[in-house]
Amino acid sequence: MKHYSVMLNECIDMLEIKPDGIYIDGTLGRGGHSKEILKRLDKGLLYVFDLDETAIREAKERLKDYQNVVYIHDNFANMKNYVNPNSVDGILLDLGVSSPQFDDETRGFSYRFDSRLDMRMNQEARVSAYEVVNNYSYEELLRVIRDYGEEPFASKIASNIVKKREIKPVETTFELVDIIKSSMSAKYLSKKGHPAKQTFQALRIEVNHELDSLKEFLYGFDEILKKDGIVAIITFHSLEDKLVKARFNELSKIKVDKRIAYLPDQIEKAPYELINHKVIVAGDEELNENTRSKSAKLRGIRKIRG
Repeated sequence: MKHYSVMLNECIDMLEIKPDGIYIDGTLGRGGHSKEILKRLDKGLLYVFDLDETAIREAKERLKDYQNVVYIHDNFANMKNYVNPNSVDGILLDLGVSSPQFDDETRGFSYRFDSRLDMRMNQEARVSAYEVVNNYSYEELLRVIRDYGEEPFASKIASNIVKKREIKPVETTFELVDIIKSSMSAKYLSKKGHPAKQTFQALRIEVNHELDSLKEFLYGFDEILKKDGIVAIITFHSLEDKLVKARFNELSKIKVDKRIAYLPDQIEKAPYELINHKVIVAGDEELNENTRSKSAKLRGIRKIRG
């Protein structure tokens, strides 16, 4: 499947790119968003982060005409280790797994291919989905599948995984899909959508510490963002979106004790303002070309106080 950069125009418009600015693409992928940022830079600089060395290698080829880009093989949560405080004009995160990762059957991300369980974005990481499925206790598996997958059959799936691996390790994606299906009622299986979607999502989040990385970023980006700087984040499931929405609201609102009468100049202003109060979703044209954009949500925030 062709790789699409989700809500490309909406992201670029939101970032309000300055030709001499410093920007960060925290989720490089195959470089679609980065290329559009670089097109708009003159003396500016773009830092790009990705855990997947294959993604960095392919993006370098796509962006070979640009010199003002710094490639960093690391988690976006660590970006403050690479740039100066209060120096960045804009940050973009396009969360989740890129299409090439899903479509590469050797990576073990997808229930569409029969391959060894893996799901590591960083292939140098020690723990893959294989270790999670075969080494986690029933209680740990239940927590992952229930909390990260919001899967109603989490308890039954976790129990059946433990039973199956007592006979032999659960090695492949299709073996896991069979266990998941066997844990569900016939009525539920007849519903639209793949029955393994939520469990696979849960395992991927656990393997890659996705929510932990997002939380660390959300509570750390203020350190590197300059006044008037912008953060734009695309999420793909409710767990991510809840975290982003809650943190953005926290930064853009000041809690005032309503029992006290304040003068206008006594009320402290929030350090950030929301760019969009209503979440932005992909338009019909993009959805027709790229069904994976269906669950994407874009939120943005601007720093108004240094």
